[in-house]
Formats: sequence, structure tokens, C-alpha cells
Amino acid sequence: MDEIRELIERWVAAVHAGDLATVLADHSEDIVMFDVPPPYDGVRGLAAYEETWPGFFEWQASGASFELVSLEITAGSDVAFAFALLKCGMPDETADRRLRLTIGLRKLDDRWTVTHEHHSFPHDEIPSPVGESAVREVLDDWTTKTAASDLDGLMESIAPEVVSYEHAGPLQYAGRDAVREVCAAGLKTPATFTTPDHTIIARNDLAVAWGIDHVTAETPDGRVESQSRATRVFRHGPEGWRLIHQHLSFPQ
Repeated sequence: MDEIRELIERWVAAVHAGDLATVLADHSEDIVMFDVPPPYDGVRGLAAYEETWPGFFEWQASGASFELVSLEITAGSDVAFAFALLKCGMPDETADRRLRLTIGLRKLDDRWTVTHEHHSFPHDEIPSPVGESAVREVLDDWTTKTAASDLDGLMESIAPEVVSYEHAGPLQYAGRDAVREVCAAGLKTPATFTTPDHTIIARNDLAVAWGIDHVTAETPDGRVESQSRATRVFRHGPEGWRLIHQHLSFPQ
């Protein structure tokens, strides 16, 4: 078990230092990670696992901690698991908050290798920077899905109970089906949608994002570009961050 303890302690130190090569070492090619932010079905494969770390390292570099508090290990001849608690957050957030971590390992080629990680906070203790990064991923995903005219993909992050104040139309659009009709109309012609300068603040299971939406549509009469004001509210649940309200407007 000393080998496993050293492996985990080395990994924790590498995460805090932003040492990507050491973070990836001792992980299998088919690693599955259930992380704090989406996707709901986990991050699968070493390449996808690698992509999750740069944003986290940037947050760490801003002064956050990643420190092992407790570690318990159970090991057989070729399979082992460990569970741990860590301090993970800014100095004013870590007095009582703990990141929960479970690690599954197998012995491959006579070497202990991590095949599964599960990270979580209690549902009402989602760290703000993690939530903010995940909401940014939702906005960036909308950019990708709009360019691909992927209506179903756009709707994945819209809550059933969403209420949207749109630029035009009725006073409000209530429910996913109503918002879907608005999105479908917007995708009738090729379009781009970006939110390059949005501010995002997340606290526990709620997040607010606001900024300027940039939209370009290719219409029969030519390209039409517009910028409008947007405020959006997201709630975190079992399926990740979902839009529950948005308010869009043009200056008058």
C-alpha cells in the first residue's frame, strides 16, 4: 500500500503545482473520471482527461489550495481503491469545505495504475471557480452547436422550466418547447453565436452570466450582424448546469 500512497500523494502535489506530465502519469489509457463539472456521464479516455486540467491549473495558480487531508487505501493483489478528503479552494473557502475523492486502481504490467477517479463536493458546496468554468463551457458549447445547426444539442443545457425574455415575440417564452421554437427559427439560416466577454459568477447551485451576445446570420439578403445585451441564470442539478432564465434586449 505504500506504493499506492506515494502514487496518490505525488498526483496531489502535481495537481497543485500544475505539473501535467506527472498528473497524467500512472493513469490508464481508458481512465474514466466523474468530475465536479459536467459531462454528466464522465470524462473517458486519457486524452479527454488531459483536457480537463489546464483550466483547473489556471485557477490553482490564482491562489487556490489542493491539499490532502485524509487518505484510506484498500488493496488486493491486482485491484485497489482509495478514498480521500482534500482542501480544494481559495483560503477563505477551505476552513470546512472538503473535496471528496475516490480512486480505483489496477495493477498493469506489475505497476499500480489509476483507472477511475470520482471527484465531488456536497451539492450545496460547489466552488465558484469550478462552477464558473463549467458555465463558460455551456456558453462555448452553444457557439459550437449553433455553427453546426444542432438544435437538439442546443437544447441539452436548457432546463424544462426555463423562462426566456426574447428580443421580440410574446412577453415571455415559458418552457423548453417554447424556447426550442425560438432556437429552431434562428437556425433556419446559417448563423454564428459567440459570447466572448461574458462575466460569470457562480455560488453553490446558481450562476449568473451577463454580457454582449454577438450573432451573425447568413440571410437571402446577405450577412446580418447584431450585438445584444444578455443576462442568463443557470441552476446546477444532477445533469450539470442548465439555463433556467434569460433576458435579451437591444438598446432603444
